[in-house]
Amino acid sequence: MYPLHCLHTFGLSATAKNIIIVDDNELANVNMQAPFVILGQGSNCVFTEDYIGTIVKIELLGKQITQHSDYVEISVKAGENWHQLVVHCMQQGINGLENLALIPGTVGAAPIQNIGAYGVELQQFVDRIGFVDLTTGGSHWLSNAECQFGYRDSIFKRELSQRVLITDVVLHLPKQWQPCQHYGELRLLETPSAQDIFNKVVAVRNAKLPDPAKVGNAGSFFKNPVISQSLFEELQFKWPKMPHYAVDNRTVKIPAAWLIDTLGFKGEKRGGIQCHPTQPLVLTNDGTGTGQQLLGLAKEIQQKVIDVFSISLENEVRLIGKEGFISL
Repeated sequence: MYPLHCLHTFGLSATAKNIIIVDDNELANVNMQAPFVILGQGSNCVFTEDYIGTIVKIELLGKQITQHSDYVEISVKAGENWHQLVVHCMQQGINGLENLALIPGTVGAAPIQNIGAYGVELQQFVDRIGFVDLTTGGSHWLSNAECQFGYRDSIFKRELSQRVLITDVVLHLPKQWQPCQHYGELRLLETPSAQDIFNKVVAVRNAKLPDPAKVGNAGSFFKNPVISQSLFEELQFKWPKMPHYAVDNRTVKIPAAWLIDTLGFKGEKRGGIQCHPTQPLVLTNDGTGTGQQLLGLAKEIQQKVIDVFSISLENEVRLIGKEGFISL
C-alpha cells in the first residue's frame, strides 16, 4: 500500500493500492486498469479514505513559446506547475495570465476545472488540449469549443472523465493586452501594468488563503453558486447587502464565502477540520483531521445553506473515496 497524505495538499491519512509515475519516458507504456485516479499535484482533491485503486501521477515536463504577429503561443506539458508557468510568462514579458497567479496545481489539471480568478478564466486562452485516450492509447487534440468549458467545468470532468489523460495544453495570449481589474481588490489599482495586477493578486491570495505547505487545505472547497434572478430578488429583500455578480439577465452568481460566513461557520471546528477563520470558503486540516470529519462539516454547511437560502452548494474540490470520486 502507498501512503497518500503527501500526495494531496489536504493531507488526510489514506493509502492506495498502487502508484504509477507518468513522465515522457513512460507515457507510451501507460496501461490503465480500473479503478484509477489521475493526479497532478493533488491541490484540488481530497482522499477521504483508503483508495482501492491505482494513482496515476503526472510528471510530464516541458514548455515552448512561439511568437506570432498578434499572439504568443505557449505549449506546455501537463506536469508543469501552473503558478511557475505564470511567473515564467511574466518574466518573458508575456501578459494575460496575471489574474490567475498563485492558483495551485499543474497545467494539466487547469483545463479540467477551467480554473479562474479575479474575472479571468483559463478558457479565454486555451487554443487546444492534447490527450491520450486510455482505451485505445491513441493521441488526440480538442479545440477550445470541443472542450465545452463552463464555470469550473469542462468535458474532462464529464464525458471524458477517467477516459483520457491530458498531456499538453496550448495557450494563445493576445499581444494586445488589456487589464482585467473589475473584480475585488483589483478595482483599486489605477492604470495598472500586468506586473501590478500580478503583484496584487499574489499579495491578496497570500493574505487571505492559508498556505497548504503549512496548513492542510485544497483551496476553495465550494463553488460560487449561480442562482435565478427571481430567487436573488427574494433573498435580496431579506439580505439587502448580499453581494452578487450578474451572469446574464436571468442568473446571478453569489459568493459562497458570504453565505457560509453569514451562517456563522467561520472558525468552526469539527475535530481536526476547520472552516478557516478569515476565509470561510476554505476548509482546513490541522494534521489530525479525518475524512469523516471533513465530509461531516461540509455536509453541515451545505444543508444549512439550503435551509436558510434555498441555495445548493456544490463542492469544487474533487472528493475521492474508497472506489473513486464521490460527491457530498
